[in-house]
Amino acid sequence: MGGFAAGAMKARLSKDFQFESAHTLPRLPEGHKCRELHGHSFKAEIAIEGEIDPSVGWVYDHSRISEAVEPLLEMVDHAYLNDIEGLESPTIETLAVWFWNKLKPTLPGLCEVIIHETTKVRCSYRGD
Repeated sequence: MGGFAAGAMKARLSKDFQFESAHTLPRLPEGHKCRELHGHSFKAEIAIEGEIDPSVGWVYDHSRISEAVEPLLEMVDHAYLNDIEGLESPTIETLAVWFWNKLKPTLPGLCEVIIHETTKVRCSYRGD
């Protein structure tokens, strides 16, 4: 396996987390099915970007991502999201920003949070 020069390679590391939650979307119009109580099997994808450290060969120890995300999962897993501060109207857009704001101070290199609501629907947030 060949080596590489320090600072010569940048990479993105992503780690997936799953949680089950219920919510309502109270700001939607009367009659919209998502305004009613329902739940999802969510997936949160957390991405870190940075230079590959040539001494270990990685961008970031992915166990540190888990350490940062686990307390948040304890809050949202098997929970009614609307009861959590900042998630009073918990769309996937709001969830992505919520995760970003909670993780940014503790995860150097955080570059993207993707929240999957279903296997076909997801929202990506990059702190913009």
